[in-house]
Amino acid sequence: MFIGRQEELQSLEAMYASTRFEMMVLYGRRRVGKTSLIDRFLSGKKALYFTARQQSSRLVLQAFCTAISEYYGFSTPLTFDNWDNAINFLVENAKKNSEAGDGKTVIVFDEFPYAAEAEPGLPSMLQIAIDHGFNSTNTMIILSGSNQGFMEREVLGSKSPLYGRRTGQLNLQPFDCFDAARFLDGHPAEELVKYYATFGGTPYYLAQLRPGLSYEQNIANLCFSKTGILYEEPLMLLREELKSPAIYDSILQAISNGCNTPKTIADRIGMETTSLPFYLKTLEGLRLVERIIPFGDKPTSRKSRLRIKDPFFAYWYRFVAPNVTFIETGSGGMIAKRVANSEPFTTYVGQQFENICLQWVLRAGRDERIPLLPVQTGKWWGNNPLKREETDIDVVAADTFDRKLLLGECKWRNHVNETDMIESLRERIGLIRGYKETLLAFFTKNPVHEATREKYANDPGTMFISADEMFDIE
Repeated sequence: MFIGRQEELQSLEAMYASTRFEMMVLYGRRRVGKTSLIDRFLSGKKALYFTARQQSSRLVLQAFCTAISEYYGFSTPLTFDNWDNAINFLVENAKKNSEAGDGKTVIVFDEFPYAAEAEPGLPSMLQIAIDHGFNSTNTMIILSGSNQGFMEREVLGSKSPLYGRRTGQLNLQPFDCFDAARFLDGHPAEELVKYYATFGGTPYYLAQLRPGLSYEQNIANLCFSKTGILYEEPLMLLREELKSPAIYDSILQAISNGCNTPKTIADRIGMETTSLPFYLKTLEGLRLVERIIPFGDKPTSRKSRLRIKDPFFAYWYRFVAPNVTFIETGSGGMIAKRVANSEPFTTYVGQQFENICLQWVLRAGRDERIPLLPVQTGKWWGNNPLKREETDIDVVAADTFDRKLLLGECKWRNHVNETDMIESLRERIGLIRGYKETLLAFFTKNPVHEATREKYANDPGTMFISADEMFDIE
């Protein structure tokens, strides 16, 4: 089942439809769906598709020769003494193909970092081949990789031989909550929220869910069992992507435990604060951690906070990691049930619900279902001078063109005092300055009472959106 990625497919198809040389650099974290996207794009197309493995340069080259032989239909596998000869062979055939007008030559180099690590000169060889061969042909190259640091440094970076050769790039991200929900058609909104808060938008994780099982059964099988396919997933990713994975693991655990500044994290894990920025920057680059500031503050704001960005990592470090001992001794099923029905989990889902509400605002603005186009988004916290107390705003979205501001309140509770909710948010109007119009949005687990809707029916600046309404996207 292939879901979403329409914009990405359109970009690839546009490259394919051109008559010039194209090179797409496609990268993103493991499990995010890069291979599925490439396979979908290549459906019905002829392409030389090569996936590198972690092997020696000679073995990777041999596998590359086999892929070339299969693509060109040689019954006896071709052999090349070195990478230069193999690439030159592709260049010469691409030239012949272009001269004959036989359409696009498509070459896919999946897991390019493995090949480049085995043969460090490969990026330079490919650069020469592009400049003195491929560039004048109707060829499309896709370089794909899961090692984001390598792809950004050695392929996209200014010091890379391949710098400036790409004609497009895609940093593939996990799905938002609404595309993620398409893996769970027929489930009520409350479950969709819980599933997204637990597994996030990574396609591979969502594909492991078994429709016939309950939420508790799915998390027990996948996360709270020694044989669960996602039981050690975060640690495996850290080991694959990073040196010193234990340090990154400690940082993520500290953030999960409420340490949201470099100083508190450093104190918690016993590290010098001056040594921490390198590790935090790396985690931010992987989209595992993010630094947030109050909406409208300068990037250097001292009010900044750190949090785990990916919902699955946030869930795993909050609820799975602390219970490893119980899981290892066979009590995972019981722990999964307790977690799913605990107050801390309800609080955690409420925090993730705020992110879901922000995603709804972004989609609604794009689809013109709300009267503003969100250009800047976030949340706000700080002092309310009128009430002389600290306060926050769950969702903030600004249309900087029309100077409109949306403030949102998110309530993931079965019962809400609607009057208090509305008045509380109204009291926050004016805390963010510089806008000529303010809209209020109230996001709730269950629909507000009909009397409340009727009271504000003629007020276009007040919206009530329940979880059911949020997921009624189509």
